[in-house]
Amino acid sequence: MDRTSKENYYLDIAQTVAERSTCLRKSYGAIIVKNDSIISTGYNGAPRGRKNCCDLGVCMRDKLGIPRGERYELCRSVHAEANAIISAPRDQMIGATLYMACLDSKTGGLVSGTSSCMMCKRQVINAGIEKVVVRDTATDFRIIDVNEWIDNDDSLSGVFGY
Repeated sequence: MDRTSKENYYLDIAQTVAERSTCLRKSYGAIIVKNDSIISTGYNGAPRGRKNCCDLGVCMRDKLGIPRGERYELCRSVHAEANAIISAPRDQMIGATLYMACLDSKTGGLVSGTSSCMMCKRQVINAGIEKVVVRDTATDFRIIDVNEWIDNDDSLSGVFGY
């Protein structure tokens, strides 16, 4: 019997969590795991009590033609990583792993090559999460050492002569 790897087991769960997303562009799911226990889950959607894009039938960023990775302040959603972090106790996140999967909201297909935005990277760093595992295909994934995000501070790119 071929057994699913531990990484793909948790990525399968993150992918299922993504199915709860309310975003009309991309559906993200994230889970935080420590010592083989799921600490929390999160998907991208509007803050509690606010209307979701799927309920409104419009994505403001799509409507305005805003490309991926820009003008997040115009998005209604709280990102999956942020929602998972909000739901987890800090002491249980220190040294944990965040697993993330992304689906195209229109087709339901996996989106490869995705990564956390700069704001989510900062939150992951501050939460004390040690690594991030991102699904690219049904069986392929990338493991990111969060220390790389600390050492290669992309928030300084093009600023102050860096």
